[in-house]
Amino acid sequence: MPTLQFKGKSIIWNHHLSVPYHALESAPELDFQPEKADGNLIIEGDNLLALKALLPIYAGKIKCIYIDPPYNTGNEGWVYNDNANSPLLRDWLGKEVGRDDLTRHDKWLCMMTPRLKLLRELLSEDGAIFISIDDNEVHHLRAAMDEIFGEENFVVTVIWHKMDSPKNTADYFSEDHDYIVVYAKIKTIWSPNLLPRTEDMKARYKNPDNDPRGHWLLSDLAARNYYSQGTYPITTPSGKVISGPPAGSYWRVSKKKFEELDRDNRIWWGKGDVRPGIKRFLSEVREGIVPQTIWRWQEVGSTRNAKQNLSRLLAKEPGEEIFTTPKPTELVKRIIQIAADKDSIILDSFSGSGTTAQAVLDLNKEDGGNRRFIIVQMAEATPAEPQKNICKDITRERVKRAIEKYGYASGFAYQPVGPAMDAETLLAGQLPEAGQFGRYVFYLCTGGQSAAPLQALADNLYLVGESGEAGVYLIYSPDYETLTRLALNLEAAEKITADEEKKRRIVYAPACFLDEEYLRAKNIEFVGIPYGLFQRKGGEA
Repeated sequence: MPTLQFKGKSIIWNHHLSVPYHALESAPELDFQPEKADGNLIIEGDNLLALKALLPIYAGKIKCIYIDPPYNTGNEGWVYNDNANSPLLRDWLGKEVGRDDLTRHDKWLCMMTPRLKLLRELLSEDGAIFISIDDNEVHHLRAAMDEIFGEENFVVTVIWHKMDSPKNTADYFSEDHDYIVVYAKIKTIWSPNLLPRTEDMKARYKNPDNDPRGHWLLSDLAARNYYSQGTYPITTPSGKVISGPPAGSYWRVSKKKFEELDRDNRIWWGKGDVRPGIKRFLSEVREGIVPQTIWRWQEVGSTRNAKQNLSRLLAKEPGEEIFTTPKPTELVKRIIQIAADKDSIILDSFSGSGTTAQAVLDLNKEDGGNRRFIIVQMAEATPAEPQKNICKDITRERVKRAIEKYGYASGFAYQPVGPAMDAETLLAGQLPEAGQFGRYVFYLCTGGQSAAPLQALADNLYLVGESGEAGVYLIYSPDYETLTRLALNLEAAEKITADEEKKRRIVYAPACFLDEEYLRAKNIEFVGIPYGLFQRKGGEA
């Protein structure tokens, strides 16, 4: 398979592995109707760090991912901020990527690669990712996705007709479309949902002969696909003989099948001696329709619609532009209809104005679903605008106002990305909540998720989860002074081994006061916090 080469690739290709896990901090003052949140989550912070933070809880659990990354036109003002251990990439840090930047495509690929790798880890085996893009990077994106997701998992490229009127000021062509690139985690087990028929589609079905089976749509009897039994003559009710199908085509059914359909009043002869057709009854067709690859703005909204709808929610005065490139709610709803079930988790790690969250809530209201959203957005503060916070002031506010205005029976939790859960941070006294740290420890040890609720992990007697023949335990407190006095001692070991089973026990603790002989007898493996924890690097339990 051909591979894509770009400056910084060898440095960035496995960068996601070196990114430390981070805690997600509580911000109850920014939650909205948390009693109705039911897993809905807005995360403020760098999406690379946020995606890594989500792994211990959501790896392999996200059914549908939609992202709208920078198109890299040179007008977005995005900044490369991934602090990889490389002089080249460090030289890029904090610098706005403009159109005259000769390395802008390299920077874009270096930014996207680790995020795409983490997004793939978060996808369920039967999940799919949809990515909005335009001509600036679609070819690079396809090549990168082929390497990361596998070219065999490419599904389709959708064309979204986004403009509801042409740009007469364009220099060459009015660019009226964007792309949505679709990849499955495993294409052989992923399948799209059918889309509901619109009222216009249903209106095409008529019943001119008052057939008791209801409305029907006429289907052509002839088709261009070769069919060995599809070349017979047909005699019309008036006695005229139609010698065979039109040149270059074949009847869809055999003569025997045709006669059966005619006896069952499923052949429509029309008026006169015209070629007959087959009646397709609305009551007998599939519940929905197979998604197509061209989505017109009349069906899924235009960029102008998206800006207008956002302004209705957030604008302080008429005509105020809140966000440069929001996506229409109907566009994202269509993606969710195709790729998610009614109880799926939908993730958007470039959430912008929060369209994905509103699309999830709107679809739940329409069909009674219980879909949940996780959206991630940076604050995007700058030295010139240190108080700027797009996530809090636009993303969160849009979702909050949409809930209020449209009566969505829902809410959300708001969680900023917190400190890294690494040795340096722990030793500095920045300690994560017990529940989060318990899930992180279990994931790092086993690669899986603990099924216990966060509060249960915080309140339990050491056990954070089981994997195969091993139990994973944590002796920990988020209070630094308390943590310095905790250890795997005889009292803790007796509680951990009280079930008297001979299973392997992996115990994470700040210190151990038991000798090796006792640990072997009780089948206990001690892992020290912090150093031992970070030396394991995700080893199997």
